[in-house]
Amino acid sequence: MSSEILPPKEIALSNILPSEPLLLMGAGPVPIPHAVAQANGVVINHLGDTMDQVIQRVKLMSQYAFQTRSDKIIGVAGPASAAMEMAITNVLWPGKKVLIIEMGTFSNRFGEMAEAIGADVDYLSTSSENEYTPPPAITLAHVKKKLSETQYDVVTMVQGETSCGMYNSILPDIAAEAKNHGALVIVDAVCTLSTMPLKMDAWGLDIVVTGGQKGLSSIPGVSVLAFSETAWNIVETRDNQCPHWCLDATRAQKFWGHQQYHYTAPVPGVLALHEALRLICTETLEKRFERHELSSKALQAGLEAMGLTLFVKEEHRLNSVVAIHLPEGADSAAIRDYMVERFNVEISGAFGLNIIRIGQMGEQCRSHNLFKVLYALGMSFKKNGFEVDIAKGMAALETNLVRDLDHFVD
Repeated sequence: MSSEILPPKEIALSNILPSEPLLLMGAGPVPIPHAVAQANGVVINHLGDTMDQVIQRVKLMSQYAFQTRSDKIIGVAGPASAAMEMAITNVLWPGKKVLIIEMGTFSNRFGEMAEAIGADVDYLSTSSENEYTPPPAITLAHVKKKLSETQYDVVTMVQGETSCGMYNSILPDIAAEAKNHGALVIVDAVCTLSTMPLKMDAWGLDIVVTGGQKGLSSIPGVSVLAFSETAWNIVETRDNQCPHWCLDATRAQKFWGHQQYHYTAPVPGVLALHEALRLICTETLEKRFERHELSSKALQAGLEAMGLTLFVKEEHRLNSVVAIHLPEGADSAAIRDYMVERFNVEISGAFGLNIIRIGQMGEQCRSHNLFKVLYALGMSFKKNGFEVDIAKGMAALETNLVRDLDHFVD
């Protein structure tokens, strides 16, 4: 037998990818505009004059998206979880205390990261008791009680918990209470930045984290976070070393603040992020918020008219990711697989909950995408033996969209 290793056959992407691209209507990543895709195919010198101009514009447009005047805006060559880790590891270390407001998988991730670096971690949990019920909503009274009992250095939370479709509607109130007790406030706005109002400066937020692949409608693998001056002062004056070299914010600031070498930047991803932010600025946040809300509410009306039950009550429901309760006996994988195979539409399952999830972020919020995902979902339920009224659902979607169709023109 020869010891020579031969090249594998049929390794072209065309042998793997579907002939028609999937319509990504899950909890992320999301479809990207043509301008973003085009920018993602360009490579330039990451330390050249052109890149300097790109970085300055990315920071300027990010200030608008985050609604902050702080220029301490840093991009990360990694997913939003890497940006979360940069936030945690630069302001926490052994001896520091952090309160994690837990609403599900992603809010809990802050705690896992804080524990890993030796911080003293407490949780205020609202996790589901079982797979069939959403977690109870966090209340300000619970937060006040916790903050009155212990002095925390940091409080973390999400604006929207994508794992279960819950919206943290009292985020500004929690932030104000945390600031009154002298704590820094870190917020995960991964699925919500540019899909709903977030006012970093006005709400007193110290670090806000987002990813490219959700509300911004950019590519996965490049994320952004913004530091307040208060948070940045802690980053700069800490007397112990950040445990992560790549995620050391002071090292990253050499590139993002002074255009000096840190590591080779993800150039195509930064260019894609530039175009995504440019499109947000062109549309304006006000119009973008309205488009997202109208789109999600119309989809929710269609789902309910079809005969399906939404997982979270309306007052706590996240519009960016809509969670749908699965009827008894329904197989999440079978329903989702049929949507892919028959209609080339992909939605998301869940993290141990009896739900499926449809994303309503960025380019997902276009009328043609809404009609396609709702029809595909209805047909899949029928195929799997569940009686739903597709016609009634589509009619409800149309009724809720027709008054505001101008918001959905590409």
